[in-house]
Amino acid sequence: MTILPAPTRLRTAPAVDGARILGLGTYRPSTVVDNAQVAGPIDSSDEWIRRRSGIASRRFAGPDETVVSMASESAVKALAAAGIAPEAVDAVLVASMSHLEQAPAAAPRIAHLIGAGTAGAADVGAACAGFCYVLALGDALVRSGAARHVVVIGAEKMSDIVDPTDRGTAFLFGDGAGAVVLGPSDRPGIGPPVWGAEGDRHRMIAHDRSWLEARDRPAPWPALRMAGPEVFRWATGSVPGIARRALEAAGLEPGDLAAFIPHQANARIIDAVARSLGLPPHVVVARDVVTSANTSAASIPLAMDSLASRGELPSGGKALLVGFGAGLVYAAQVVELP
Repeated sequence: MTILPAPTRLRTAPAVDGARILGLGTYRPSTVVDNAQVAGPIDSSDEWIRRRSGIASRRFAGPDETVVSMASESAVKALAAAGIAPEAVDAVLVASMSHLEQAPAAAPRIAHLIGAGTAGAADVGAACAGFCYVLALGDALVRSGAARHVVVIGAEKMSDIVDPTDRGTAFLFGDGAGAVVLGPSDRPGIGPPVWGAEGDRHRMIAHDRSWLEARDRPAPWPALRMAGPEVFRWATGSVPGIARRALEAAGLEPGDLAAFIPHQANARIIDAVARSLGLPPHVVVARDVVTSANTSAASIPLAMDSLASRGELPSGGKALLVGFGAGLVYAAQVVELP
């Protein structure tokens, strides 16, 4: 009879009690585009755009401003704000729906550019919910002990994938990037994610054709299209419930919040969700959409930075984040502000 040795247990990294945001950085392209500049090709007006979306202007990146370069600039600022050296970064996670190269991914190039060349690096495609997704993943990496410091980025050049003559999308989107640095904490600074998808509705926000069509025969560049009224109804009907579940998961009430920082899709959606949640007057509601438009995965960190720059975010205060978009994908969590 052969006696087998007892199996050796795998060693795992020591877990920590929590993770928190250590620093925030953003990048906004210098070119400001007002409504008058986008209204002509869609036979619209500044008044129509403001009434429909609340947007007054947006920023468009130039030829030398790419998803990679904007993300890198925002990450460098976040590391400086956190006081963390690039070589101390263990992972770089990037959310983007407008990075046009599948290989290589954006994240390894960004890691190299910021001086974190040996860090693990990966892209996540979760559209406008992308920042909340990579934030949740980064939090899990830190808490599990798999990484000590993680750079989490949302970066978009939406002007590359939107048809400037499409009345349903041309006025809605802008470009930019935002990043945070996560690190270990003696208590949780990032609440549990509430996330999911409704893939049966994926055509509500989608490219109008595949890249194969543009390759194999003369065809227009694939552009993002959106069923605006349907998306509006879905967001105003579903997002409040997602946000409430994130509050419940974190063990908080609306009155415990200092800020509500949703994806900056549309001012009407933001206001409708805020009303539905019954937020008390002291809770600051981010409305960066007015001057930045919808920057997809970059919108939440950009909105957070906008509030912080005006001194409206108390350090240690709680902020409810919620992202939602193409897929239909959504995610929400509560974070403690740096």
